[in-house]
Amino acid sequence: MFPSVPCELKMAASMRVVRALGEPGLAAILSPTRLLSPITVIPVRTKKRIFMPPYLGHKNTVDEMMKKAKAAGIVVPQEILERPINVSCTAAILDPYVPPEGDARLSTLSKDGLKQRAEQLKQTATSQLAIRKVKNYDEDFSTKTFSEKAQEIFIEAHSCLTQFNRHKLHLLVTERCYPEMVRGNRYRTIRWSFVESLEPPRIVQVRCPEMVTKGNLYGQVTVRMHSKQTLIIYDRFGRMVCGSEEPRDVLEYLVFERHLVNPYGSWRLHGKIVPSWAPPKEPIVKTVMLPGPALKPWQELEDVAVEKQDLAPPQWYK
Repeated sequence: MFPSVPCELKMAASMRVVRALGEPGLAAILSPTRLLSPITVIPVRTKKRIFMPPYLGHKNTVDEMMKKAKAAGIVVPQEILERPINVSCTAAILDPYVPPEGDARLSTLSKDGLKQRAEQLKQTATSQLAIRKVKNYDEDFSTKTFSEKAQEIFIEAHSCLTQFNRHKLHLLVTERCYPEMVRGNRYRTIRWSFVESLEPPRIVQVRCPEMVTKGNLYGQVTVRMHSKQTLIIYDRFGRMVCGSEEPRDVLEYLVFERHLVNPYGSWRLHGKIVPSWAPPKEPIVKTVMLPGPALKPWQELEDVAVEKQDLAPPQWYK
């Protein structure tokens, strides 16, 4: 037990405190404004919580993991896909075929023609390995009948383009080839026809590339077509932009692709290979509006006589 302090000593200690502070200091301590002043909060740093990922045996949903990460103070960035990946087709022609210069003009009996034929035989070894892979997934694939089937797909796709049957066109061309065929044709009228085939179409190259993961195979077959076609393009005013009604000889190297892993996939037109030695395209004739005379609301162009300004004869000085 602690000894009790007498009351006289307590009173003496309190009087000493009052004398030390004085009346102004005591009034400041006991003022009501000081008693009602807000309490200042000083932030104190606590222990940092670290988000620990769950171990493999624990089954956690994505939502629960996101809630725990937010509670731990981790900011999860929003995923923005700038370029979506399309798995049904590739984004380009992998290992494109290089057409020999002078194709369809050189005879096989000439010296240059024999060289081209020898180079084609060397490339058939790589194509044979790719054909075996394609046949493992597509049992109906045959090098004898595929070239004719490819020509039918080519004709039907261009017929749908002239009629702009886009629903059927998506079934005949890939997602890479569709914007290339449709671009710039919104205000134009296309008249195209396939006249005849000058040479039977034939397969010149077969490749079986992989994309994204190993085993995700795509088949790309390059078909050579030499035919006669007609093409006329009209602008929105009905004027002929390019082309003619006379049929022309066209030599094309078309690439057809199929997603082999997909059992419901089909062969579609994927792109066209344009050789470096090909002649330039015919320029497009553009329609330009010429400014006419300013007309009033009650006037017409036939009523206004356009005055021709006679140029002054040039003056020659010695």
